[in-house]
Amino acid sequence: MRKTMSDGAITYQRVFLIAIVVGVISGVGALLFFEGLKIGTHFFMETIVGYSLPEEGQSFTEIAMWSPPQSPWLILPVICLGGLLSGLLVYTYAPEAEGHGTDAAIRAFHGEGRIRRRIPLLKALTAIITISTGGSAGREGPTAQMSAGFGSMVADFLGLSERERRIAIATGIGAGIGTIFKAPLGGAILAAEILYTRDFESDAIVPAFLASVIGYAIFGFFEGFEPVFSPVSVDWSVVHLPFFLLLGAFSAVFGILYIQTFYGTKKVFSSFFEKHRIPNHIKPLSGAFLTGAIVVSLCYISPETAMMGLGGLGTGYGFVQLALYSMLPLSVLLVLPFVKILTTSLTVGSGGSGGVFAPGLVIGGAAGGAIGMALHIVIPSLIPPEIIPGFVVVGMISCFGAISHAPIAVMIMVVEMTGNFSLFVPAMGAVAVAHVLIGEKTIFIEQVPNKAQSGAHRGEFSVDVLEEISVEEVMVGRPAVISLDPTDPCEKVFSLITTTHHTGYPVLEGNRIVGIITTRDVRELLADGDLSLPVSERMSRNVVTIAETSTLEEALQVMIEHDIHHLPVVREDDPFILSGFLTRTDLMLAHTRFLSTRK
Repeated sequence: MRKTMSDGAITYQRVFLIAIVVGVISGVGALLFFEGLKIGTHFFMETIVGYSLPEEGQSFTEIAMWSPPQSPWLILPVICLGGLLSGLLVYTYAPEAEGHGTDAAIRAFHGEGRIRRRIPLLKALTAIITISTGGSAGREGPTAQMSAGFGSMVADFLGLSERERRIAIATGIGAGIGTIFKAPLGGAILAAEILYTRDFESDAIVPAFLASVIGYAIFGFFEGFEPVFSPVSVDWSVVHLPFFLLLGAFSAVFGILYIQTFYGTKKVFSSFFEKHRIPNHIKPLSGAFLTGAIVVSLCYISPETAMMGLGGLGTGYGFVQLALYSMLPLSVLLVLPFVKILTTSLTVGSGGSGGVFAPGLVIGGAAGGAIGMALHIVIPSLIPPEIIPGFVVVGMISCFGAISHAPIAVMIMVVEMTGNFSLFVPAMGAVAVAHVLIGEKTIFIEQVPNKAQSGAHRGEFSVDVLEEISVEEVMVGRPAVISLDPTDPCEKVFSLITTTHHTGYPVLEGNRIVGIITTRDVRELLADGDLSLPVSERMSRNVVTIAETSTLEEALQVMIEHDIHHLPVVREDDPFILSGFLTRTDLMLAHTRFLSTRK
């Protein structure tokens, strides 16, 4: 019954198990999702709309064959159909699946560490519908939420602890994104970096490495191991560094505009539908209609504005590839970032399913290409045309690396995606400038600044003070402990919660502890609805305890490792006899009192 403190640690065996299972599921899931997107895009865009769109990874000759649709107006009914179907599915079955998905996965990590089992499949389906019908969104956000959801399922199946569950979710985020982008190293780093604005989840690194490799191997076996974008060689020298730093400053401006427009649009949609009591089910349809109307209007103005509008559809990666080949005129590069910001805000901000990563890369890449081309026009001897693709790549990195507060991961991922490993140095400088100028603004609002503000690390504070206090000094003594008998009905638990406001109660037979029941068990009880069951049927029998002679530092470690808030205190000579009860609140109060006496 009694466990030692080391039992809660994540062992190497557990790390390998989590990584292998999550990696396999992420690889297979990303593959099926990617194939679904290809089929959907071919059907809606090519067959119905007649749009031979440019694609990432195509050679110069292949991509030169792209052509706009002969009847651009067909885009409007197709994109509206996608918005309608996506909205009906999401808001009928799982409203938390709306939007870009990465925030939902981050929220699950910092929260309860659980994602409903229906979410991965529903997110995949709605994202395929949204993106393949022309909605401006990326495939990484849905992949992150899908893989994190599968990680949550793995945790349920393997009976993982709360701490291990969160690591499985973080691993799923990194493995899923790294797999779909064929960027396993960047994806693994992203698993640890994307959760915070100023911190790093180091425990996720090792399992994410292994899971990303496994997912990448599975995905690449079927889709090939070439980079997402066809590489373009770029030669730069130290004299170009100031211009790349300047690009970092411009990237911050576009990044801030992206964040403000995205969340401003989202707020407008939410308040309008709430004020007029319109069902949310058609909210993505309204965003899709506005997106389609903008794109179709641009298509009928001129060939150049048509390119601007079409670049605002889907992931937009084909237009990044065109920019890498220097096949987009300056006018298109100048306007495309604004169009992509607007269409993405309308698509995802209205509740459509899709990520914000891909649009962020398109925005940064087009802005970088525009700045590079403008500099070439002004100082052609210093900025030759051959270096313009370098500005596209660095723009992608500096823009999204800054607004995601994951500069290291995004830098590595984009370099892996483009095959331009020589651009690390200018990318480092540009993303550093952009990151400083962005400040605390973020595209992922569920990020928290550091571990101290994360639910995954609640209660972790200075332990040197706690080493000087024994559990016996702080615990609630046995006579004052509110306990339950195994034969008590579960209804009594609700009565105690209401009257005492405590969240956990030991279950005793005499003075011997046989179990514990907490609010987590109560939530499951509410789902079952049978309150007449005896407490013995719902309590946890695998009780974690602490000896009364232990220090509060040892008690805190037990609580953190098992992610629990209550510790039954037992006698040193008999680990089955209850002598008191300790909670995290008791720990914090003791910590505060001790510090106040030292002043």
